Formats: sequence, C-alpha cells, structure tokens
Amino acid sequence: MKLHEFQAKQVLSRFGVAVPSGVECKTVDEARAAHTKLGTPVTVVKAQIHAGGRGKAGGVKVVKSADEAAQAAGAILGKKLVTHQTGPEGQLVRRLWVEAGSAIEKEYYIGIAVDRESQLPVMMASSEGGMEIEEVAATHPEKILKAPFSPSKGLAKSDAERLVKGIGVPAALQPKAVEFMSALAKAFCELDCSLAEINPLVTTKDGPAGPAVLALDAKINLDDNALFRHADLEKLRDLDEEAPLEVEASKYGLNYIKLDGNIGCMVNGAGLAMSTMDVIQLYGGMPANFLDVGGGATAEQVTAAFKILLADPNTEAVLVNIFGGIMKCDVIAEGIITAAKQVHLTVPLVVRLEGTNVELGKAKLEKSGLPIITASDLDDAASKAVQAAKAAKAAKGK
Repeated sequence: MKLHEFQAKQVLSRFGVAVPSGVECKTVDEARAAHTKLGTPVTVVKAQIHAGGRGKAGGVKVVKSADEAAQAAGAILGKKLVTHQTGPEGQLVRRLWVEAGSAIEKEYYIGIAVDRESQLPVMMASSEGGMEIEEVAATHPEKILKAPFSPSKGLAKSDAERLVKGIGVPAALQPKAVEFMSALAKAFCELDCSLAEINPLVTTKDGPAGPAVLALDAKINLDDNALFRHADLEKLRDLDEEAPLEVEASKYGLNYIKLDGNIGCMVNGAGLAMSTMDVIQLYGGMPANFLDVGGGATAEQVTAAFKILLADPNTEAVLVNIFGGIMKCDVIAEGIITAAKQVHLTVPLVVRLEGTNVELGKAKLEKSGLPIITASDLDDAASKAVQAAKAAKAAKGK
C-alpha cells in the first residue's frame, strides 16, 4: 500500500524525522489560504499522486504569493500528470500539498528497502540527491553507500556516521543527519514498510532556526500483509490512485496486477503465475495481468477472479492454469463455470488443470457445455491461448 508524500511526511514526523511544514489542499481557495497560513516568502505547490517524476511533468510549482499559489493550484488540480511511472495514460491530480519553501544548500538521497540476500533492511545513502536512484545505480554505483541493520536493534550509530560522512554532509550537520537516519530506520521497522525513501534529503542554509536536515520529499510503501497491525495507516489508502480492477480484486483477497497484454491469466501460486506469464511470452503472446488466486481459494473467489479477468476490455483470451494441491481442481471448475455463465463468456477460454481432484474437475468442465479449450500441460496451454487470442483479434478486425 502506497502513501502520498504528505501522508508519508506526517507519519514520519511522529518518529522525529524532520519535515517542512505544509497543508493538504483540494481546492484553489485552500491553496491560496495555505500560502498565507504558512507565512514563508516562498511556498511549493505539489501534486499528490502515487508516482515519481511529478516535477518534470509540471506537477510541482514554486510560488511567491497567495495569488500565485492559487494560479498554480488551478493549473495542477484536475490535470492528468504523465510521468515515467504513470504510463502514457497518466494519473489525475485530486489533491495538493502546499509546503513551506526551504533554502536548499545541498541535496542527498537516503532510502531503506529489504535486502533479500542478507534478509535485513538496508539503509542506502548517496550524494546524488534529486536523481532517480536507479539511474545512479546504473551509472555511478560507487556513489551509493549501504548499511544493513537489525530490525530489533535499529541502525547502528557507527553505520549512520559512516554513511553521512561518506555522502559529504557538512560536519556541523552530521549529528542531525545521523539522528535523521536513525529515526527513519525506526519508522521503517515499526510501520512494517517495504520501502521508505527520502529523495531529496536536503541540508539548508542559515536561517532563523539555523541550518537543518529535512525530508524535502518522502515515499513510503507499506507491507499489505502487515496492515492488520496498523488500522490507522490502512485508513490512509487512496483508492482513486489504484486501478479499479486491482481494488476489486483486493476485496476478495486476490493478488491481481493489471498489465498491458491481451491474455488474461488465472493461476494459483505466485511462482506458477510468473512461469505462466513467461511461457505465454515465449509463444509470442502478452499477459493481460498477474492473478494469483492463492492455494486455498473458494469457488466465490474463483468466480470473482474470473469476472475481473473478463472486465478488462483488452482481454481477448483467458488462460486458467491450476495445479491442485490444497486447492482442488473441482472447486476451480465450479468457479469457472459459475462465472462464465454469469458474465456470458465471449472470449476463448483455455484451461489446464492438474493435481487434486483433476478428473472430477475436468468432468465438470466437459458437462458444462461451455466452449472450453483444454490443455495437457503449460506449454500446450500457452500455445493454445496465444493462438486463440490471435484468432479472436483477427475476427474483430473483420
């Protein structure tokens, strides 16, 4: 689950992470009032969407008056921002964050993710703030410093000191930067984050309160599996920022991600789902989605999954690939039959079943009277699905 920038800053501030003051706004008048309320000569009007690259897309504007804030808000609100993370369809801006301006001296990057090799969270830091960290990793990997740490013990002070010195934080601000990193590490673990990123982290010039270390931007992704421990954070979920079909899938506990292809996939098990997608591409097709119904799905969940696949207008064929273990093939068959009848199946359906109660499941499909294409194995299923999708596309062209 992703948080907006302003939500991430509000949450992080509880842990002592230093952030600029700001106001959430949903209207032009609110943005005007926010500039006046903040009382700084300069404020920054920022679009709030779940994607990076907002500045390049015109979603971040520096203003010097209440009127300018209102004009900037009018230009951004209701606009579809197209960034490298939104795709060509863009994302509609529904809310803003108007933030007090900062006298920036230098920009840095810090972030925390889970390292699969060490099975620990790792703090990453770089002197190249304000840039995409993936670009830095590709062009200057030596400029990214790392420090794994124990979730129970937190980030060691010695590691934090090594990182802040390594990225060139001025000596006078190094103690504040160390405190900042320690607070971010604590927040990452206690909030069950999968990603916490500050880009840029900035040091500021002398001012009324002296130089500071601030999170000028913040990105937090939360582990969905841990949300039961964070009811307050779950309330921050913004369904407008998520694909409608993904929202619908989450209601039934289904793991669904929409993709750009035309072959809908329903599989049980993430590994099998990834393999199915790979083999579809091997045979010249493109998956329309990732959909893992899990090892213990009910007929109701299978029915919901099937409806979600067919609700995607780009779907020109459906491939069901189920290995029955805990989940029984006859349950899958019941869900497929129920859903196909309810939605009036209009695209080719390829089904490959194997495992527990496979013969019973196949028998139910055969007796259903549905135009189902059966397959003996994954290669056979993928090949038939790709050919069926091509034939359906050709028929539409006629």
